[in-house]
Amino acid sequence: MNQDLRSDRASRPRALALLGATGSVGANTLDVVGRHPDRYRIDTLTANSSAELLLELARRHRARRAVLAGVAEDSALRRRFKDAGCDLLFGAHALGQAAAAPECDVVMAAIVGAAGLPATLAAARAGKRLLLANKEALVMSGPLFMRAVRDAGAVLLPIDSEHNAVFQCLPHDGGRASLRGVRRIVLTASGGPFRATPLERLAQVTPQEACAHPNWVMGRKISVDSATMMNKGLEVIEAHWLFGLEPERIEVVIHAQSIVHSLVEYVDGSMLAQMSNPDMRVPIAHALGFPERIDSGGRALDLGAVGSLSFERPDAARFPCLGLAYGALRAGGTAPAVLNAANEVAVDAFLGGRLRYTAIAQVIGDTLDRVASAPAQELGAILEADGRARRAAADCVARLMGQAA
Repeated sequence: MNQDLRSDRASRPRALALLGATGSVGANTLDVVGRHPDRYRIDTLTANSSAELLLELARRHRARRAVLAGVAEDSALRRRFKDAGCDLLFGAHALGQAAAAPECDVVMAAIVGAAGLPATLAAARAGKRLLLANKEALVMSGPLFMRAVRDAGAVLLPIDSEHNAVFQCLPHDGGRASLRGVRRIVLTASGGPFRATPLERLAQVTPQEACAHPNWVMGRKISVDSATMMNKGLEVIEAHWLFGLEPERIEVVIHAQSIVHSLVEYVDGSMLAQMSNPDMRVPIAHALGFPERIDSGGRALDLGAVGSLSFERPDAARFPCLGLAYGALRAGGTAPAVLNAANEVAVDAFLGGRLRYTAIAQVIGDTLDRVASAPAQELGAILEADGRARRAAADCVARLMGQAA
């Protein structure tokens, strides 16, 4: 990771572009920023199509610019934003413009899924201080993305609670994260809502049950990913690129309490852990303020109330998506992009009632078998693999629906 980091204190508040303002990470970011008006101001807010909510946020936070990536040009809507003192842009291309705009000092990349890749890559190429909550950017384009960070001198800080925890537990040389003396990292997983559900009942679980995460408040797609542990598989791939570790040095354990967010083991046998209540404001505040510590608004951890912490190895039969992710990482090239695309299609079908929960892994595995991996050095090749994978996954979903009819 390029971590040539400076203190966040400056003569003026830093201008922040928040990509994905209407999601859960966006809401938590706005909460933390609102606690530190002397440090940050909101410059740009983006959303896909939630125009009314975006307009409300733009008014409340006095944003200078807004982007609706999934909405066609609308002059009436533009006037409403203009009346609120905010310039409104339309279309996916405007996301990249906003992410790379010279007026913005910091970019929070919080758009879920592959849709966030081009804008996140544009921010890296512009040399921004980049707070990365969009794990798909690294999953899909790890070599390309990290090269862009290095070449442009961007400052990359992870927002996922697990990767942020690893970053906090690593040694630092002059502000740069280092692997000096590190043996392995351990990513923790809650196990989701079905950690103890009988295997024979998993085929009948509903989207509502899958989205009822026991510890975190998240969007529907990421909640399903947590239930299947695909979310953890994507995080393994992300950790590989963020920290430069081989798959064999990245372990996953289930930790149902979600208090220990990740651990780093050193060659002398020591293990450091980062702990806090499950609250996304904690890693967001860490990344916003780094290398200083700033108030997140999070509740202090009461170890006496927690009582005990438990850990267990994940069951491969219960969580086949985790093994698929490790396999895609080892295959390299565009295989992780194929994995991610197939998962997005399968989860969407499950949430739409078109696919059984237990068929999510089947769709992903079949797609990985059908779409051959290719070199992933150029964005065009990555997006082409993404498109082929989505078509193959959709075919698989249709076939399974036909069999179930």
